[in-house]
Amino acid sequence: MKKIIGLFSLLIIALGLFAQENDTPKNMAEDLMSRESKLTIGGYGSIDFNQPLNSNIRQNGTLDVHRMVLMFGYKFNDRTQFVTEIELEHVKEVFVEQAFLDYKINDFIHFRGGLMLIPMGIINQNHEPTTFNGVERPLIDGAIAPTTWREIGAGFTGNIKEASLKYQLYVVNGFNGYNGAGILRGKDGLRKGRQKGAESFMSSPNITARVDYYGISGLTLGVSGYFGNTQSTMYNGINKNDEVANAVADSTVVGISMVGLDALYNIGGLHLRGQYYFTGLSNTDQYNKKTGKDLGKTMTGFYVEAGYNVFNSFQNIKTELIPFVRYQSVNTHASVTKGMTANDSYKLNEIAFGLGWKMSKGAMLKADMQLLKSKSDDDYKKTLNMGIAIWF
Repeated sequence: MKKIIGLFSLLIIALGLFAQENDTPKNMAEDLMSRESKLTIGGYGSIDFNQPLNSNIRQNGTLDVHRMVLMFGYKFNDRTQFVTEIELEHVKEVFVEQAFLDYKINDFIHFRGGLMLIPMGIINQNHEPTTFNGVERPLIDGAIAPTTWREIGAGFTGNIKEASLKYQLYVVNGFNGYNGAGILRGKDGLRKGRQKGAESFMSSPNITARVDYYGISGLTLGVSGYFGNTQSTMYNGINKNDEVANAVADSTVVGISMVGLDALYNIGGLHLRGQYYFTGLSNTDQYNKKTGKDLGKTMTGFYVEAGYNVFNSFQNIKTELIPFVRYQSVNTHASVTKGMTANDSYKLNEIAFGLGWKMSKGAMLKADMQLLKSKSDDDYKKTLNMGIAIWF
């Protein structure tokens, strides 16, 4: 952890010396809320093709309308707004991805309540497909901070322009860890525990917060955290004074302490980004014994990525052509409880490289190659990905 913080500090100093322009990221909700009209409509979508490649075995590719999303914003007055995002995944699954009320108290603080994105990392908040390179989202945004991760809650957000700081602080519902059976496991970490505001239940509240610093031109630095416990239906209906019943219910709960660091740097045609997560899980020994799962004690992951718009020097060309390369590592069994053996297949390394053509700000064609290898694999597994991405 100290080494990672040290590397980020060096990155801040180095990039600050060469920065020339500022480009703070804005997600779709912020974009809609900044518009002047009373009713605003936006949307995004991705249509993907994934083809596993193997020199000896034939494998079918998959084609998928991965997601199509419509977002609506409504201004009741200058202070009060409502934003909702309705998502259709794989043509057949319908979700409400966001639905929150925002009230401006003053220039520095807004109250926000409803179904909200957890402010961890880069992609969970800026997940529109034209805002990131590659067809698929990074691995760490699958298992560790499982995009798109949202829960019902309330809190405060704001932008302190004098200090070049944006912040978010919410009390939210937590992951479903037990609903008659164990939900969480080592293979995909916390992903299956997302309640998504769909008849979710709560046995204890959780806290999440994020601070972004954008005072160095071209550079945005983020620190985020999530702390609390998973939720369990076993508490429902038991006597508060029944020590045995409460002890059994306690064994179905996992404590979560998640910290994230991320950086975005844009200067001219150069685009750099990096992200690191550390997640500590407590009570996993009791949880695994009770549920028969194999949840690890800590999970870690990081990625670094570089891309460059080769059309940047041509003033008459308004489109962008961005080759990129990304390296990432994820381990949901970074450490395990005593007596448990870490599963080598849960430690993944990936190299991804490809090309993106932005025909306009909101329309993009993508193609990339993923080379994925676990610690238990002898060779990299190769997948060719191609996709269409839109955002309006």
